[in-house]
Amino acid sequence: MPQSAELIRLSDLPQSTPALLAEIQGGRHLMRRLLSLGLRQGSRLSVVQRRGQGLVLATGEVRIAVGSGIADKLWVTPCDLSEDDPDPDAETATDPARSSMGL
Repeated sequence: MPQSAELIRLSDLPQSTPALLAEIQGGRHLMRRLLSLGLRQGSRLSVVQRRGQGLVLATGEVRIAVGSGIADKLWVTPCDLSEDDPDPDAETATDPARSSMGL
């Protein structure tokens, strides 16, 4: 992550904007809770829905609901996933074993 990257609170991230989880400002309990949900520093996520004060996040195929208290402790860097994430189908096209199996 570049040093000039803009950090914003997850609660301020516009809906459907891809981001990387850059910093977690919480204690050990919060870190464990987020890890159990599959969220850690460097995770790619986006806000898919705002529900009252809470948010529904997408990370991969998983959807996670977090309250505003947790959302305020998570700092993210908005990003363009097309820059950082190679085309997921590119690996399939170059791997003959996977392409022959229809994967």
